[in-house]
Amino acid sequence: MLKGTFIKLLSNYTDNNGLVNELWAEIEKNYSGRKRHYHTLQHLDNLLVQLTEVKGEIENWETVLFTLYYHDIIYSSLRFDNEEKSAELAEKRMKRISVPHNTIQLCKEQVLATKSHNTSADDDTNYFTDADLSVLGQDWETYSWYYKNVRKEYSIYPDFVYNPGRKKVLNHFLSMDRIFKTAFFYKRFEIQARQNLQKEIELLSK
Repeated sequence: MLKGTFIKLLSNYTDNNGLVNELWAEIEKNYSGRKRHYHTLQHLDNLLVQLTEVKGEIENWETVLFTLYYHDIIYSSLRFDNEEKSAELAEKRMKRISVPHNTIQLCKEQVLATKSHNTSADDDTNYFTDADLSVLGQDWETYSWYYKNVRKEYSIYPDFVYNPGRKKVLNHFLSMDRIFKTAFFYKRFEIQARQNLQKEIELLSK
């Protein structure tokens, strides 16, 4: 589903199959890195499933798809500019297939929005960041899988360094008036997400 959707997306901009395969191979390689445990192709697949449910509400579906594939293409627990670097790479790749400037700019803005997940004036961006956070509102078993894999990605850090940083992130979400900005995702995930975040904080505090 992921690869097929990507190929179909790029076919709207280029008929160079070699280039399309090259760009897909890069995505597949980056999201399959050995240090990745949560930010993987499975994460992209989950995003695609979540976003497809609200496709009718999204104005620029192709832009959102580009954002999906490139928002975590650069990811390292040692970096603090993953979103910026991912947005830069997205721009370079989209220019290679002559994607319009406005689409590229909006894609970059959506990628950068995943850094803070704050409310955007652009509804498509809110749908994307909500989908990106949808794992927070899953059942506890799925949420546990998520936070344990995030911990693996930060395994270089000992607990006394990781735990306070992680709690700061979790409390950031809990301090928001709404974790999920759109009515669809808010109704589906908000209550469970807050319960999961609080439970993880309690576990980290033990």
